[in-house]
Amino acid sequence: MTDEKKPTSGPAGEAKTALFETVAVPRALTRMAIPTIISQLITLIYNMADTWFIGRTNNPYMVAASSLVLTVFLMAGALGNLFGVGGGSLVVRLLGRKEEGEARRVASWTLCCAAFAALLFSLVCLLFMDPLLRLLGASDRTIGYARQYLIFVVVIGGIANVLDTTMSFMLRNAGYAREAAFGLSMGGVLNIALDPLFMFVLLPDGYQVMGAGLATMLSNVASLLYFVFMYRKVKSASVLEIPRRIEKILSASRRNIFSIGVPAALSVFLFDLTNIVINRLSASHGDLELAAIGIVQKVERFPLNIGIGICLGMIPLIAYNYAAGNHARMKAFFTAARVAGLAVSAVSVLLYYAFAPRLISAFIADETTVELGTAFLRARCFATPFMFLSFNMVNFMQAVDRGKESFYLAAIRQLALNIPLLFVMNHFFGMTGIVWTQAVADILNVIISYIIYARVIRNIYPQKT
Repeated sequence: MTDEKKPTSGPAGEAKTALFETVAVPRALTRMAIPTIISQLITLIYNMADTWFIGRTNNPYMVAASSLVLTVFLMAGALGNLFGVGGGSLVVRLLGRKEEGEARRVASWTLCCAAFAALLFSLVCLLFMDPLLRLLGASDRTIGYARQYLIFVVVIGGIANVLDTTMSFMLRNAGYAREAAFGLSMGGVLNIALDPLFMFVLLPDGYQVMGAGLATMLSNVASLLYFVFMYRKVKSASVLEIPRRIEKILSASRRNIFSIGVPAALSVFLFDLTNIVINRLSASHGDLELAAIGIVQKVERFPLNIGIGICLGMIPLIAYNYAAGNHARMKAFFTAARVAGLAVSAVSVLLYYAFAPRLISAFIADETTVELGTAFLRARCFATPFMFLSFNMVNFMQAVDRGKESFYLAAIRQLALNIPLLFVMNHFFGMTGIVWTQAVADILNVIISYIIYARVIRNIYPQKT
């Protein structure tokens, strides 16, 4: 198979190459991470906006229902991670090795597969809607609201959600971090604007959850249209284009996409599985406990999404320099990202502990739910630095083509530590045990992660430690 060149020369192409190769490490990381952090925060805000607007009804059953469906929504996001991280990280490594033809084919093939997988996921959710919601912990008082949300956010809007994630990863890894961030941010802002319109103006009382679902679906479709436009715009200066057919790629490329993408998707899926377990165990204590932990899980994601933005900005920079053999620059990016993420985490712990009551009451006025949420947030905030270090290590492994280690870290964190500990802590300490499990599990996981990291670094450059 020939490896024809895609025209990536000219001012735009040269500027992107310089970003990976010569721009100072702090500046390059900032240019990649800041737009990504902004988009992560806006995406978080629009997810929180649904809960906030639903919370204006002071109906904890509506809040609990939206929290349940959010888990399925994030599962669809796992498919976006599979193809976005797997395909995107391979594309940037191919560019680091100057294999632009295969990079173009991989980008095209990845997008086709993401669309097909999203369609299949939506159909499965439609066919097994009620059993799925019951499995997630829906009660007779919440399942009707959950159906309203699921049908629009996942069944109808699932393809747009997956493709938004995949295409944003591709744009970011090709050096277009601002463009990728704008697409996700635009969808988030639109969702915030549409929420009150659908929930309190266009639809009758009792259908606020459906209104939130409609707003989310339409905002994701708008983002998808933007990404299609951007693909066409950067076509002449990058390896990205809207597929006209399913490309043939090297078998080694297919293996690499899935060896990195599957652990990336597994990380999200297992994170969601953990949330399912948390929801199920919390629901056994009562619907108010479920509503409170649902709010906490959204509030606590503010510093985590900043950390994720730092890591996502770091991935293409590390991947490119790893493929190009510039290991010193690669390690410098990893160190800079780690320092920045830990600083954010430390500040967040202090702020969350001090302002927990105000944060929870911003979402719902029910006094019992606020009291529960305050206690839950003050416990879970201590896990934030360790959660960031866990994310940071998994993303590093994805960037340096260590799919096996990435898989191990994802499996160890959730399957070996978090989920078993949830059952144990719930058995002995009830809801208190549930909310403290995250900190205990991630402290243990960070220790294991750095043991694995030390071995990987020795394999990358044996003469240095």
